[in-house]
Amino acid sequence: MKYLNVFIGIDTVLEEPVIIGKPPRGREEGELQTFIGGKGIIRPFTTIYAGNRIGDNFQTGQGVSIREDNIIGNNVSIGTNSVLEFGNRIGNNVRIHTGCFLEMVTIEEDVFIGPSVVFTDDPHPMNCPKYKECLAGATVKRLARIGANSTILPGVKIGENSLIGAGSVVTLNVPDNAVVVGNPAKVIKSLDDIKCFKGYFDKVFSWPPYTR
Repeated sequence: MKYLNVFIGIDTVLEEPVIIGKPPRGREEGELQTFIGGKGIIRPFTTIYAGNRIGDNFQTGQGVSIREDNIIGNNVSIGTNSVLEFGNRIGNNVRIHTGCFLEMVTIEEDVFIGPSVVFTDDPHPMNCPKYKECLAGATVKRLARIGANSTILPGVKIGENSLIGAGSVVTLNVPDNAVVVGNPAKVIKSLDDIKCFKGYFDKVFSWPPYTR
């Protein structure tokens, strides 16, 4: 199903059933424009609300929900059953795996987010009278990698070229090039100290885009 004021680029495939341009609460049909670039694949049971701008070569898994006011770059993949709430800003060449949750998150280019990663934005739910003043989404700098089942707390900044170990709970800012693990997550080493356990490379991430 496609609502009014929806623009979809050439060669983007909609694998029905999908819903594109659904007006958010309080908005009329067609009031907000929805733009999706070319050469994408929107897989079944995906819902994309009105008021989003999405680049070329975009793809979703099945059952993805994307609320209003998201800006998404080129070559972005959103995995099955992931939820993007409002206000996310996602750069080019980002992979968001299955079952993730994001709200008000800024993600720079060439970032990998593993399955079931949760980003939070509300430091003290619920019904706080200063709720809107305290909301703060995380920022993920370029080339960062976040392991499966991690939880990222409100307002945290994850540094460039950093690595978050699977299952970590990130409560504080992460430095550039750091490896952090645990609950709460702590820096355990520099990324330069990680060796390829199979012995194929002298160091991990010695390939594009990390070496360009």
